[in-house]
Amino acid sequence: MSYRITTDSTCDLPQEFYRERGIPYIGLSFQLDGKEYKEGTETGLSSKDFYNQLRAGKQSSTMQVNAYDFVAFLEPILQAGEDVLHVAFSSGLSGTYASCCRGAEELKEKYPDRTVVVVDSLCASMGEGLLTYYADENRKKGMSLQENADWLEKNKLHLCHWFTVDDLMFLHRGGRVNKASAIFGSLLGIKPVLHVDDEGHLILMSKARGRVGSIDALVQKLKESANPDIQDQMVFISHGDCLDEAQLLADKLRKGVGIKNILISDIGAVIGSHSGPGTIALFFMGKQR
Repeated sequence: MSYRITTDSTCDLPQEFYRERGIPYIGLSFQLDGKEYKEGTETGLSSKDFYNQLRAGKQSSTMQVNAYDFVAFLEPILQAGEDVLHVAFSSGLSGTYASCCRGAEELKEKYPDRTVVVVDSLCASMGEGLLTYYADENRKKGMSLQENADWLEKNKLHLCHWFTVDDLMFLHRGGRVNKASAIFGSLLGIKPVLHVDDEGHLILMSKARGRVGSIDALVQKLKESANPDIQDQMVFISHGDCLDEAQLLADKLRKGVGIKNILISDIGAVIGSHSGPGTIALFFMGKQR
């Protein structure tokens, strides 16, 4: 039976990725300077504009997907006779997964002959995107919907998220570090190194001195925790309007580790509202998170 892979805008994947693979996604919303936007729609607000407004002191808040919107998003696919495997934003960071589950239950009643499976990715940004990539690769290889869902559940806690931010104050606003640590760290040029844990939460793991030091720390984390086949893996890098530094990380991975396949993309406004400009994140499959 034919089925589609769907996901959320919080994957932070390039638009051409979705188009080329035929993967629909549902956009999460955010508010900036009193105006509401939805990711994945023509808002007239570029990534650079968004981050420049954050740099200028504007604050952005985000909203989860609701069940009504999820039903409206999937109905055309089900009406066309296809089933759905949806990869959802981490339940540890948003209520979106719970909303998608409520919507899926409603759809099962309305379309009893169709199947909708929602997987809690426990991932964020291009970590969720990388899990979506694997879901699509599995589908192409002939995995059934349930086999694919089982594979995602089995492997999602091997999807490593390592990232660093340029400004600790954004993490403070999100409740990740206290204000004193944020101010003190910023004055000393301390850059935190964080990851996403098994419950899908952001966890501060270590600190590096200076920007290059934090990028080197990401490379070291990959060397310590990646699977032996890392050179042949697909590795994703996302960034908050700091492409040059994301490319520096990619160059270090190519030259120092021998990784061949790297995809770089912007961090969208929903994730970027909490991580801020200057964030660099690295995603790959490893022994454990």
